[in-house]
Amino acid sequence: MGGSVQVRVAPAGREPRSEAHSLLLELAGGFVGRPSLSHDEHGRPQVDEVAVSVSYSRRRIAVAASYDGPVGVDLEEREPRDFWGLAERWFGAGELEWMAGEVDQLGAFLRLWTAKEAVGKALGIGLRGAGLRRVVPVGGGVVESAPGLQVTYVACAGAVLAVAAPVGVGVLPTLDPACVRG
Repeated sequence: MGGSVQVRVAPAGREPRSEAHSLLLELAGGFVGRPSLSHDEHGRPQVDEVAVSVSYSRRRIAVAASYDGPVGVDLEEREPRDFWGLAERWFGAGELEWMAGEVDQLGAFLRLWTAKEAVGKALGIGLRGAGLRRVVPVGGGVVESAPGLQVTYVACAGAVLAVAAPVGVGVLPTLDPACVRG
């Protein structure tokens, strides 16, 4: 499975964190014989020999795994919310200008937010250290502020899903039918 990030999206179930861990172990089983899940001192999931990442919302979970370096995944539901206050606090002038020019401003906000979160997870620092101020490519691609990483968006009806992985590593999603339908 070298050269790719495997991504799975599924319904969250009653306990999204537990469901995400189960799905992550299932996915990691395709990489290593008997995967064992642990967490580092910051609570990030770890599986020996495989880079992994987890994201969950109220309705869906997303997990990612790869042999090919750090990986980060973030999923946000497309639900109405007041996002301009957050955007104005954390996003740069260019990002705000781009968002303001988009017809789907919520979608634009979520693209930036999920990309920043996914890159932070891939770097192992989350949004700490000015992670929300990190410049990310609005349409996906190489992250100038994190050399060696690229952002890829995965189509998921009713949500925005971003994956950060090393440049040149492909993203292979396996989506639950609920993700395809919305």
